[in-house]
Amino acid sequence: MDARVFNKGKLPSRHVTVGASRAPHRSYYYAMGLTQEDIDKPFVGVVTTWNEAAPCNISLSRQAQAVKQGVNEAGGTPREFTTITVTDGIAMGHEGMRSSLVSRDVIADSTELTVRGHCYDAIVGLAGCDKSLPGLMMAMVRLNVPSVFMYGGSILPGRFRGKDVTVVDVFEAVGMHQAGKIDDEYLHELECVACPSAGSCGGQFTANTMATVSEAIGLALPGSAGAPAPYETRDEYAVASGRQVMDLIQMNLRPRDIVTLKALENAATVVAASGGSTNAALHLPAIAHECGIEFDLHDVAAIFKRTPYIADMKPGGKYVAKDMFDVGGVPVLMKALLDGGFLHGDCITVTGKTIAENLKDVVFPEDQDVIYPVSKALSPTGGVVGMRGNLAPEGAIVKVAGMKRLQFTGPARVFDSEDACFAAVQLNQYKAGDVLVIRYEGPRGGPGMREMLATTAALYGQGVGDEVALITDGRFSGGTRGFCIGHVGPEAALGGPIGLLKDGDIIKIDAINGTLDVDLSDEELAARRKQWAPRKTNYQSGALWKYAQLVGTAEKGAVTHPGAAAETHVYADL
Repeated sequence: MDARVFNKGKLPSRHVTVGASRAPHRSYYYAMGLTQEDIDKPFVGVVTTWNEAAPCNISLSRQAQAVKQGVNEAGGTPREFTTITVTDGIAMGHEGMRSSLVSRDVIADSTELTVRGHCYDAIVGLAGCDKSLPGLMMAMVRLNVPSVFMYGGSILPGRFRGKDVTVVDVFEAVGMHQAGKIDDEYLHELECVACPSAGSCGGQFTANTMATVSEAIGLALPGSAGAPAPYETRDEYAVASGRQVMDLIQMNLRPRDIVTLKALENAATVVAASGGSTNAALHLPAIAHECGIEFDLHDVAAIFKRTPYIADMKPGGKYVAKDMFDVGGVPVLMKALLDGGFLHGDCITVTGKTIAENLKDVVFPEDQDVIYPVSKALSPTGGVVGMRGNLAPEGAIVKVAGMKRLQFTGPARVFDSEDACFAAVQLNQYKAGDVLVIRYEGPRGGPGMREMLATTAALYGQGVGDEVALITDGRFSGGTRGFCIGHVGPEAALGGPIGLLKDGDIIKIDAINGTLDVDLSDEELAARRKQWAPRKTNYQSGALWKYAQLVGTAEKGAVTHPGAAAETHVYADL
């Protein structure tokens, strides 16, 4: 047991534990079995997104118990609580997907409210599925109490007819099934083996991308993102995370000391180098917003453009998260980037040491082809590219990792929802060379900015992933591959150019030069804008209506409040 003594007089929990007026509050803690000694220690909120919705979250409760052990050992009193998560794999391809991005902000808000309401002194947060990772990181920097983030771990790869598979293979198999390339038996056999354990989707999709970010941005212990969810080493990292947060309380080292502009640049660098999810271009600006740092889609894209692509990860490459873990994990990726001059090594982290100090003893393994040195990069620029043009004045983004064709020109085939496009794809109502346009799926117009994995996977399953392009003011899954451009802004619901397109308009996509244009004059676009009128969604009450009233543009991270720039106080100093 750690014998350290902490000064409660400077910690938020003094408001519920110190003085005669707090006797009623202390009585509640006695009711839960705490002693006076427990009440006199710092209170650490241990928050998870545990639920039984999907394998991404199912092991988080177990890992939380290990975190609590670490907090106890280091002289703190852990207080476990949970918040929601919406699992994209279950929500994908139907109306439920509108809840996904919204859940990120609900996670951040509900964590904030729990910590504020109960006056916790620190946070250890454990997350599994996509939006829960940035949601908890947003809460940590918003509250600015000492915090450690920990990923719940990836799923083990499935094994199907001699090869590793992930859930994305199942989504693509649906397209193959629709095209008559596989039968019911084949599809059923695949779905039964694709997801063999607890953990988040196995490729460098959004969950593993943001897990990689958690180490690079400095909020997670080095190496903690790598081990698959079933591995007992996850519990060891959980204990260590619990112990480490107590050190952070003693040092008064807070998230905003860690999440600086340079740390955000490091985070964007690892996304690009690993061919990570385009969703990072939403989440990194949102995290920055919570710190009062200006860091939008274009800042992220500029880093993507100068960063080599060095990790051969699915969906564009060959390997899954377990393979990266087996060769040394995120520290090896970061070591390659640091040695190549692409990371800021002087950024402080939750270890109390800098990135360079954390990586000092990491040796790059030569006998593997999962991660390459920057001198032998898979491509000289990142796996994700930012775009701009008269069709996307506020920007757009595309994942190019693993793609051979980086330019595309073709006629627009316009759909006012993902459902309409997916129905057309199922019926093969498109032609090779078409640019499929899915609009009114932005943060406000959806509402909720749905991902389009069902549609893109169906196209790949039908064997036309390289023959058509797709653009949307919505999002794409981290598992999406092919010529798919998302986050087109301004969105259609705000009168953006994507809302003015007609069937047959010629769209020019250039992922080499980062441009996205429609072959229309400014005068023609202005004339069409005069004829445009806002559309009403089906969501005129409830959480999705509320989100649509608050949410900002994808360019700035689709945030729902003014952020740290407007603060008059920080919770940690109350």
